[in-house]
Amino acid sequence: MQLKGIHHVSAITANAQDNFNFYTTILGMRLVKKTVNQDDTSMYHLFYADEKGSPGTDLTFFEINNAGHTYTGNNSISTTSLRVASGQALAYWQDRFDQYDIVHDGISEQFGRQVLPFQDHEGQRLTLVSDEKNTGVAGGVPWDGNGVKAEKAVIGLGPVHFTIPDLTPTKKVLTEVLGFRHEGSYSLLDGREINVFATGEGGTGAEVHVEVRPGLQKERPGRGSVHHVAFRVEDVEELEAWRDVIRQKRLPNSGIVDRYYFQSLYFREPNGILIELATDGPGFATDENMEALGESLALPPFLADKREEIEANLTPLETNNK
Repeated sequence: MQLKGIHHVSAITANAQDNFNFYTTILGMRLVKKTVNQDDTSMYHLFYADEKGSPGTDLTFFEINNAGHTYTGNNSISTTSLRVASGQALAYWQDRFDQYDIVHDGISEQFGRQVLPFQDHEGQRLTLVSDEKNTGVAGGVPWDGNGVKAEKAVIGLGPVHFTIPDLTPTKKVLTEVLGFRHEGSYSLLDGREINVFATGEGGTGAEVHVEVRPGLQKERPGRGSVHHVAFRVEDVEELEAWRDVIRQKRLPNSGIVDRYYFQSLYFREPNGILIELATDGPGFATDENMEALGESLALPPFLADKREEIEANLTPLETNNK
């Protein structure tokens, strides 16, 4: 068994409308699913992705109304990366960020790739990474429906960054449980060393970058923080096999959870990072036509009879996804 790469990253926003406006109007991504948190239906769960909502391209947000400030620190998923096709695309984004007064650090290099670190309106830590030299997991299908041309568009998720106090237990889970391999390391401009782990075909869509900060306080999450990262599993049969492996390693876990659009399993590694394993299918077109993804509130069948109650508890979300 081998994990295929990153499936999705889920983060926290304090306001779904402002979040939608940023990720569609500024970043040009497609809202492919407007639904609710299945564990707390009082909050929206928004999925942004490529044109088809492909696994490995989903950046998702739980709306926690009035979520507090994030105090960044240890035991966290500290940065999420988004892939673009080329260095030329990065230059476009740098100019666009200046135009919209988006906080960014300029273009630099990490692990042999050009990158552009930036923050969204809530301080979410993000990095655009060029796929120009990528030979691993392929990117998704560019979406140009929100004003960003296809050759400049976000085409998927790039490496996720962990910040932890001790490398040993996290490395053990990544390599001995999940089958990642250590690909090398690189240094940031301030000298901090980052260890790189990869799975499957490797490349920008299948890496975890790990920074060790022993003296750093634990992160206090809020708006602009990441809740969990999910890795790709082929199908339910393989997910069941992963469940057995995780049980054998005596890692407390959720068991298999039906999310309707995919099947999932959750567990925490010893440094507290919440990890999900999720199947590639059946996908977001299960209950909506591909052309209409994200245009209305979608509820899985097991919540359908509560639609009236759920909608009454949600603030209307104005979306123009074309």
